[in-house]
Amino acid sequence: MRYFLSKKFKKNFDKLPKPFKRQFGERRKLFESEPYHPLLHNHSLSGKYSDYRSFNVNGDVRTIFAYVDYDIVHLIDIGTHSQLYR
Repeated sequence: MRYFLSKKFKKNFDKLPKPFKRQFGERRKLFESEPYHPLLHNHSLSGKYSDYRSFNVNGDVRTIFAYVDYDIVHLIDIGTHSQLYR
């Protein structure tokens, strides 16, 4: 799977504490092997993010993304639920 990272994703990922970055790496691997695993809670979004989907990094951190093709993913943003959905 290939990833394209938005500027916003890069900026917010850099701000994450190291444990969350490590969790993201683990969940990304799970996403690649089983994108709809229950731990990820991969789901479509509504409102201003209606063209996007989200998966869980941990209990509060989410990744917003879009499928570009079957093996290409555009990572839009990452952050806590309250940061992303204000």
